[in-house]
Amino acid sequence: MTLVKVNGSPVKKAYGSFLDEWLNEWTNLGKDDDAVQYSSAPVNIHETKEAYHLELSAPGLKKEDIKIKVENGLLTVSYEQKEETRSDDYKTVRREFRYNSFKRSFTLSEKIDADNIQGKYEDGILKVYLPKKAEAQAVAKQIDIQ
Repeated sequence: MTLVKVNGSPVKKAYGSFLDEWLNEWTNLGKDDDAVQYSSAPVNIHETKEAYHLELSAPGLKKEDIKIKVENGLLTVSYEQKEETRSDDYKTVRREFRYNSFKRSFTLSEKIDADNIQGKYEDGILKVYLPKKAEAQAVAKQIDIQ
């Protein structure tokens, strides 16, 4: 039998989906479904000799709704959930798919070539390519001692 925790104590799920629905409603009290609530998308940052690579986890989103902006040395990646049109003919009985709007900002180093930043959305991952300026890519040089 599945267990659910209420106030940290396990409770047997004896009332089927009723308890699930009640807990969902109780935990969502005071939240306005129409208000934009920003969360933070998880990010991985990798570095190569030529560039930094940001990967933001953003599954299930439409790439048209994702914005990448550079302004005053700040890279901002955001997604705002579009309002769905509702119809009386098509009633949703239960909604578990929920895509929160998110906004992440990163301060760009002077090493980044901001004019050549690129973005690509693939398999639920937003990949942002941040190329380094040529002088930042300088290769270490071995100095011979005489």
